[in-house]
Amino acid sequence: MTANKIPPLAAELIKPDDHSIASSAVTKSQQQTLARRLLLLPHSSDDLPPLLTVSSNTHPELAAELYDFIALALRAYVNPWWTKLTRYDKEFLPHINRILVHVVHAIEERAHNVQLSSLAFHDLPTIITQHYVDFRNIQPKLSTSYATGGAASLSHLFAQIQPHTAISSDGKIDPEYYRQVVDIILKLCLPPEDYEPEVERVIIREVLVKVLVNDIFPKITQPWFIQKTILDLLGPIEEEFYGSSRSSQPASNDTSFFHSMVIIILSALQSFSGACLALMHAYKQAISTIKLVNQTPSQPSKDSTSSQDTATDIQPTKAAQPTQTPPAAPSSSSSSTTSVNLPSDGIPTLSPVLPPSQQVQDYAVAPLRMLTEIINAHERYASTLFLSTLSMTASSMTPFLDKLLPYLLQHFLSPSFVLNTTRLSKRTLFPNGYPGPPPIIPTPEEQAEIRAKIVAWRGKGPISHLLPIILGSDPSATLGAALDPLSDADCNARLIVFILDRLLLTLFPELVA
Repeated sequence: MTANKIPPLAAELIKPDDHSIASSAVTKSQQQTLARRLLLLPHSSDDLPPLLTVSSNTHPELAAELYDFIALALRAYVNPWWTKLTRYDKEFLPHINRILVHVVHAIEERAHNVQLSSLAFHDLPTIITQHYVDFRNIQPKLSTSYATGGAASLSHLFAQIQPHTAISSDGKIDPEYYRQVVDIILKLCLPPEDYEPEVERVIIREVLVKVLVNDIFPKITQPWFIQKTILDLLGPIEEEFYGSSRSSQPASNDTSFFHSMVIIILSALQSFSGACLALMHAYKQAISTIKLVNQTPSQPSKDSTSSQDTATDIQPTKAAQPTQTPPAAPSSSSSSTTSVNLPSDGIPTLSPVLPPSQQVQDYAVAPLRMLTEIINAHERYASTLFLSTLSMTASSMTPFLDKLLPYLLQHFLSPSFVLNTTRLSKRTLFPNGYPGPPPIIPTPEEQAEIRAKIVAWRGKGPISHLLPIILGSDPSATLGAALDPLSDADCNARLIVFILDRLLLTLFPELVA
């Protein structure tokens, strides 16, 4: 036996074990994610506290994605200045994380208990419809005495019709407005012992306000961003269809008439069988969906203030001294204006404006009205007739639709959808693990190209045959007019603020005055 050769028994004895100290150290280092390194105490063997506890059907990766999002936000907005004060304190970020866990638990419980059907099928469509009505009522008043002889801009006139404390007349968001809102939300979500320390509360509040006011609002209110989002939802736009040109080519001379007839007959049979299979599948799917919907109990109307209004206004404290909005100008439309109520104790509250809607079902009415206003259907007889027929059909099926639409909404807001939304938000706000640079505004040519692709959309399948009836003889002009009310960033900011107020009011009805 040579000196370099190791006996088989000795080689087996010195073979590294999978459970050795080295391998366990490697495994432990691989498990040290960013959330564990920042949100747990050093050398801690504990796991991160459970983030989602109410919903039992959540995606298993959702908690990890949310923790990664929290860790990225704290590393970006807290760690840079905190390490300048002291680099030895490693308990500050874990303590903030414990506070955030309480907030997430409270929001999850409230979101699990609220009724989203009224929000999705009544309140939000009503807000969007009012935005289109007010915008189109303002456009004819430009360059007239209503606009002080043409000196007032479109956004200034829109601010007079839809005043809001959070936005000044020039479209700037007031961060003090959301500081007060977040402070009340923290008071409602946190235990008293966690809410009392002002330092932690202020840090969490400023991080949330910074992300919302400085990072999210300036991006989602841009017309090109909204148009790009619509384009992504529509899918790829096919500019040319080459199939028809290929099929129209003449047959070769050596192809017999009998051979061509056989191909035509077999193609027709294949198309017919495919259509029959598609109809059978659609019929079975429809029957299954109808059975599931009929088995779903009707959602009772919740007698709570979370479904009482669609446009609200949060009033800051007296010390904030917000920019006063001008008085609302007379308008023929019932605008989503807000009332100003400042309580004596100075606590910001939500003031309901529109009449109560907690008894309203008819979930198909508001979306159809929104569609009618977006495409401006009242200017075309065929569109008006089609949507009127559709509205009458929906009215005759109200009990069934009041079960079907919440059922579809529940399946749309699936755990996978929430997970994808969280991942998309994380990649958008922290593209490389840190806050990304300001969004690159597309050039005018690129913005025009995005708009042109939306205007050129004609749909696929049955929707392509209905478009001439819904959009009229010139679909491009109709789609272009539908994009006009979303073409001003200041007006879009008011729309987003009203929608956000409605979402906050749904989750936190205590904000109502």
